[in-house]
Amino acid sequence: MNIKEDSFSDLLLKESFFLLIKPDDNIYSNTFIRNSFFEELESLVKLGLKNIEISWSNNQNWFDFVSEIKLKYPKINLGSASIFNKQSIEDSLKIGLNFSMMKFWDKDLFNYAKSKNYLLIPGIKNLKDLEEAINLNCKIIKIYPIKSKENSIDVLNFKKINFIAAGGLSINDVKTYKSLGYKAIVIGDKAIINKKFDPKIFELLKNN
Repeated sequence: MNIKEDSFSDLLLKESFFLLIKPDDNIYSNTFIRNSFFEELESLVKLGLKNIEISWSNNQNWFDFVSEIKLKYPKINLGSASIFNKQSIEDSLKIGLNFSMMKFWDKDLFNYAKSKNYLLIPGIKNLKDLEEAINLNCKIIKIYPIKSKENSIDVLNFKKINFIAAGGLSINDVKTYKSLGYKAIVIGDKAIINKKFDPKIFELLKNN
């Protein structure tokens, strides 16, 4: 597990954001929407996009969709998001994903993933859960939702932890949160503008 965490931490040094994709049914049923999505994703990957996560959903369409991304882009750091049960871990393992992120802290689920030698990153907003996660040797932690975290959490006080900020953030927030001590941010809903990926994401990748 330490090797997986170290490898993941190295990736955080190379790129400062995760692109969170929340597929709706249209992407499964509408060929035009699906093709358009993959064309844009192809462009982002060619520009150097490294980290992608897909919100988990309990259906075969999700499994096939994520498997297709994994097949097309084997070198991408691909994971699943909004993990809250064992099945979502098992699905992620079957596809061969690199990591998953929880919305919130669940000690039992974290330990279950650990028993499978699988990297599960918790979402945490209060100091009590943060300390419990650290005591379980968790070294990569998502602070979520970032706007409602406890003031007592100062990520600069935890030098050995790699923190990721998430919740309502856009590509414009990268520099701000990096300056506050976060290794990366998650860009979800604000990654999409008028049903297309935010042009500023392309710009940032081009300039890196």
